[in-house]
Amino acid sequence: MAEQTAPPQPAAGPAPAAGPRTGKPDSAVVRDALGVGIAVGLSGFAFGVTSAGAGLTLLQTCVLSLLVFTGASQFALVGAIAAGGNPFAAAAGAFFLGIRNAFYGLRLSQLLALPRWLRPLAAHWVIDETTAVALAQPTRRQVRIGFTVTGLTLYVLWNLTTLLGALGAEAIGDTDAWGLDAAGPAVFLALLAPMLRTATERAAAGLAVVLGLGLLPVLPAGVPVLVAALAAPAVLWLKGRSLGGDGGTPAAGPATERTKGQDR
Repeated sequence: MAEQTAPPQPAAGPAPAAGPRTGKPDSAVVRDALGVGIAVGLSGFAFGVTSAGAGLTLLQTCVLSLLVFTGASQFALVGAIAAGGNPFAAAAGAFFLGIRNAFYGLRLSQLLALPRWLRPLAAHWVIDETTAVALAQPTRRQVRIGFTVTGLTLYVLWNLTTLLGALGAEAIGDTDAWGLDAAGPAVFLALLAPMLRTATERAAAGLAVVLGLGLLPVLPAGVPVLVAALAAPAVLWLKGRSLGGDGGTPAAGPATERTKGQDR
């Protein structure tokens, strides 16, 4: 009888292996997602104030948050308009800032594996914060939980605080004196900085900062953002030339990059 009860034990054996894949309970994923959604969602107030201070109407401000829903692009758009820039240049700068979300979507589509009918709706929530939370999860179930909770919390709070900010802009008075227009970019940089792990990524980010800030006094509002977007391809091109010109480095370079990618 004792030997007949032994076979069930191999079934219990794989249980420890499931632990590392699960990583943490779903409640921890929800807690982390809520933390990110609430913290970033509250900065919608700053956007509402900044947009109203730039001359946009309450309806225009709220529609931007409802339909665009990507903070960096929204701040770039209203910032360029407030500086007297051409609306088309401002829109182009906002567009190129938001194009990164398309690349996020390529990765998230594999991890989420959502039904076809749901993908267009989920695409609206593919932003920096939802991507960061989703990519930090070890299982598909938790990826979906993190993405959904972050997206829902952030979308509701961002739009609500945008409305409150736009309504309260008159009570605040001089919005420039508060420096609220820097809140959105500051949040974006805080999320981006920990992701710059390789020398190539740090070089591209540094060059983008130099181009953006250096050309700010020279070019019309909105255009420096477009020029700064060239930093990444420029760094990759220079890296390719350096690897191609060095005899022993090419084999070592990609291997190192692949190793770093696997560690992530």
